[in-house]
Amino acid sequence: MSSEVALPSMASRFRGFLPVVVDLETGGFHAATDALLEIAAVLVEIQADGSFKRGETYRYHVIPFEGARLDPASLEVTGIDPHRPLRPAISERDALQRIFRDVRRAVTENECRRAILVGHNSFFDLSFLNAAVARTDIKRNPFHPFSSFDTATLAGVALGQTVLARALAAAGLDWDADQAHSAAYDAERTADLFCYICNQFQPIYEVAAQRIAALNINLADIEGGPPFEQT
Repeated sequence: MSSEVALPSMASRFRGFLPVVVDLETGGFHAATDALLEIAAVLVEIQADGSFKRGETYRYHVIPFEGARLDPASLEVTGIDPHRPLRPAISERDALQRIFRDVRRAVTENECRRAILVGHNSFFDLSFLNAAVARTDIKRNPFHPFSSFDTATLAGVALGQTVLARALAAAGLDWDADQAHSAAYDAERTADLFCYICNQFQPIYEVAAQRIAALNINLADIEGGPPFEQT
């Protein structure tokens, strides 16, 4: 009989979902009308001991879609000039297709069924992402359409802080205010926070996994459907 021990997998840890950290910089707060200006996605990797670390970052500047609203107050906060001549921006559709291609590859490599968006105040990012997908008529969106992992909620429970900078400080992680409101930087810091919280909760997860295994039940039977279609 083989003595090999199965390595932890992302598919088993998150029930077929691959967590991908996403941050969007926008021209306002209204997903249906306001411009998407930057998008970044950061992969999360699982290690042999079951802990998590930040993986590769994908980031694109985005050309505002035709007729998009640009709120001056939002642009002042982000520091983005959408009309800067040398800004290396690509179309919304092109940016999404590139991000989605890399995410789909990661989903396949991790033997997952679907990606799930991780974000700080994730409802905001998911709503803008879904609006952009609808606008560009992209059919192969790897992300779950309505479920997400919100690090503001997780940090509130684990650290007593909901603001990203404060949560990172409470976790002993770095934050550079001068780099804030860059999609790539914010996504990477959010990924670090997500990994930190997951790693701190690892003992709780291991006890829960043992409890479920001891019950010898099929979770799909309890949920009434395939585990990767519901959260």
